[in-house]
Amino acid sequence: MTLSYDQAIEELLHAGVRLHARGWVAATGGNLSHRLDDGSVAITVSGRHKGELVADDIMRVGMDGAPLDGKKPSAETPLHTGLYRLRPEVNAVLHTHPRASVVLSFVRADAASVTLTGYEFLKVFPGIESHDARVTFAIFPNTQDMAALQRQVNSWYAANPASPPVYLVRGHGLTVGAATVDAARYTTEAVEELLAYELERGRF
Repeated sequence: MTLSYDQAIEELLHAGVRLHARGWVAATGGNLSHRLDDGSVAITVSGRHKGELVADDIMRVGMDGAPLDGKKPSAETPLHTGLYRLRPEVNAVLHTHPRASVVLSFVRADAASVTLTGYEFLKVFPGIESHDARVTFAIFPNTQDMAALQRQVNSWYAANPASPPVYLVRGHGLTVGAATVDAARYTTEAVEELLAYELERGRF
């Protein structure tokens, strides 16, 4: 569900503390956002430590990514607004830098996607009721050109509409969208755990 700006601030501050405690938004890495009930987006400003966020570290942008209050948003803001435009069911987006996700994106250097199957943990994804399901999400090459990256994201979801709102950027991090901040955080935890399993299996 969408939230008021004040509600979104509370949710994002809480998420920042939780994600930092996991070591997934070290230093000033990562960015967090929530769709608002007026059609705009609350998002973390650029260069803030996510474990030490205060209310003034959250700003509003339009769905085009343009600042609405004079503050500087994260460079990855277009990826947040792009996912909101693509997936109406997504109300919260968390972009993190968790270790297994980043390492696996390098280990599978030639892969354009990762497919997970056989894991009970797959049930974290909406609509998945069996470990026999197959869940696939994209791995995009890293770039500083966010518009170009979002075009790749758009093309992926046009070709793979059933793919969950989850993707990796190689050597960069993990982006997860969900209906709520908590759901996005739980999915982030599950994906990171699943990719850690994949890395461990690759050792044998």
